[in-house]
Amino acid sequence: MTVTTHGVRVKTGSQALRSAVELLSSMRFSISLLTVICIASVIGTVLKQQEPLVNYVNQFGPFWAQVFAAASLTTIYSAWWFMLILAFLVLSTSLCIARSTPKILVDLRAYKENIREQSLRAFGHRAEAALDEEPEAAARRIGQTLVSGGWKVKLQQRDHGWMVAAKAGAANKLGYIAAHSAIVLICLGGLSDGDLVVKAQMLLNGKSVYTGGGLIADVPQANRLGPNNPTFRGNILVAEGSQASVAILNRADGVVLQDLPFAIELKKFIVEYYSTGMPKLFASDIVIHDKETGAAIPARVEVNHPASYKGVEIYQSSFDDGGSSVKLRAVPMVVSNKPFEVNGVIGGNTPLSHGIDGDKLTLEYTALRVINVENFGDAGGSGADPRKVDLRHSIDSRLGAANKTQTQKVLRNVGPSIGYKLRDAAGQAREFHNYMLPVDTGDGVPAFLLGVRESPADAFRYLRIPADEQGGMDGFQRLRAALADPVQRERAVQRYAAKAVDPSRPELAQQLSVSAGRAMALFAGAQSPSAAGTAKGGLQAISDFIEANVPEAERPRAGEVLVRILNGVLFELAQVGQEKAGLPPLEPNVHNQGFMTQAVLALSDVQLYPAPMAFELLDFHQVQASVFQVARAPGKKVVYLGCAFLILGVFAMLYVRERRVWVWLSRRDGGTQATMALSTNRKTLDGDREFDHLKSRLIGAKELL
Repeated sequence: MTVTTHGVRVKTGSQALRSAVELLSSMRFSISLLTVICIASVIGTVLKQQEPLVNYVNQFGPFWAQVFAAASLTTIYSAWWFMLILAFLVLSTSLCIARSTPKILVDLRAYKENIREQSLRAFGHRAEAALDEEPEAAARRIGQTLVSGGWKVKLQQRDHGWMVAAKAGAANKLGYIAAHSAIVLICLGGLSDGDLVVKAQMLLNGKSVYTGGGLIADVPQANRLGPNNPTFRGNILVAEGSQASVAILNRADGVVLQDLPFAIELKKFIVEYYSTGMPKLFASDIVIHDKETGAAIPARVEVNHPASYKGVEIYQSSFDDGGSSVKLRAVPMVVSNKPFEVNGVIGGNTPLSHGIDGDKLTLEYTALRVINVENFGDAGGSGADPRKVDLRHSIDSRLGAANKTQTQKVLRNVGPSIGYKLRDAAGQAREFHNYMLPVDTGDGVPAFLLGVRESPADAFRYLRIPADEQGGMDGFQRLRAALADPVQRERAVQRYAAKAVDPSRPELAQQLSVSAGRAMALFAGAQSPSAAGTAKGGLQAISDFIEANVPEAERPRAGEVLVRILNGVLFELAQVGQEKAGLPPLEPNVHNQGFMTQAVLALSDVQLYPAPMAFELLDFHQVQASVFQVARAPGKKVVYLGCAFLILGVFAMLYVRERRVWVWLSRRDGGTQATMALSTNRKTLDGDREFDHLKSRLIGAKELL
């Protein structure tokens, strides 16, 4: 009832409740909820979910990362507001079904035979005809004809005639119930298999999120869920030859461990690749060890082909390194440092004391990739920079002046690579990615590719060190050591001047020696104090010197002369290094010429390398690991049932037309007058054709009246 107080109409509790139910069960409320869910799902698809916070900071910046975290946009499908919206959608749809189903069921049983003759004349599909048979006989004939056509028929005798009422396509209204029930079932299945049950388990059993580190065995029971947990979904990593029985459930602020009723042993991980280097098959041969009975059940898990045991599905999610052992050699980037070897395990680290000026570094082993299929472009004959290498998806840029180009794809496996980080005492780290084997990028001179980047958001920049005739870096290292030695530089300068100038003109030899010595000092980074302000060394130092000391009009010629002198002296310097090492001199062949061309560029670029050493992969023993997703999802059967209901409901609503036919038969002018009408829930061409067919068969009418 409504109470009036001081002229103001106030709704009572029952009316307010009725209004709330009206709102919750209304179509506009459900559509609003579905719209919000769709928007949230789009955000959850575009924005990677459950990534570490640092990844969002690197990609979007600290402000937006905090905004996303505060709004739970990084964990949308487990966010409280998303669960609340799903719950309201279930409530709204359930109320809608509860309100509509009784009316639909009543309508399904009703033939509406009491309709009046005058009402039939108002239908869009209507016809009249005179019949030469009695009304009762005509009614029975028409009814029998409709029954044979799949219609449900009811005959009604009235004082002045007979009414034939028929209906077909009642599944259309059942489709409405099925489609709405499907929404409820799918939402309930999703809620039961989502984080809602896990949160309830943690709340009721006093469990909490674990935010620390260390070994899984050291995590206390307060951060673990028991093996009888009715629903969960987590990840478990198992290395070849080992077992694991604890899954990790990622939470927004940490993890929760889920004990399994069995242990998974990985016997063998199998991966096959396409020619592009993308994996085409993940498969794991496993043994499931039952903790209760001790039974060992062999199984095979592939992508889209999970194994199942005790209601827990085991899916092949991805693969990772299982603790491969590697042997590395330090390649000094600072001449004063000495090479050394170090052994480690992927995922581990090794303290180093070989930093610049005694700084201590920590070597962290991050990744071992045995197969690297890269895309190379053919730059032959294109006039491209000889330093060109197009590792299209891995190399964006590199130290020095090399640039990318658009070339035809050429896919090639370039062999293993090692990824590692060098972390200083302040905790700052750079990431490195070095290939084990020299890579021939199309210019005929294989080169070792040493990649570096400041953060995961950046692309790797690659330094190229040419391989010597033995396929190693020793030739380049000897040349670099000779360049840093003033005595060897001077010796190379004198040898170059003696060969380049006629012995009968010693004054020219002296001038050339001075010019060559200055060029070598600039290139080596040993310029005199008068050249202050120039670069540390390399080709950039020579360029800076020319710009500072040579008129602009003469710079191209001066640069050409200095580079020619530099190349000649460096070749003699390489010969001096060979002699000092007791090796035969370099032959002036195509390979050595290419080696020297690449070496000049590498000597210039290496001075910009941001670490005192690079690590070369010498040997490795790969141990692979499988990442499984383990899930106990009893709600999936409910979801499957909901999907079946949804398919049937949509099909029924779209492709099943509800039709009703009435034929009123009355005696008139010594005969029988037939008035026919048809109603359908959708006006279509099929409805027009069906009515034409029915009126011809039932009453023989040819035209609408």
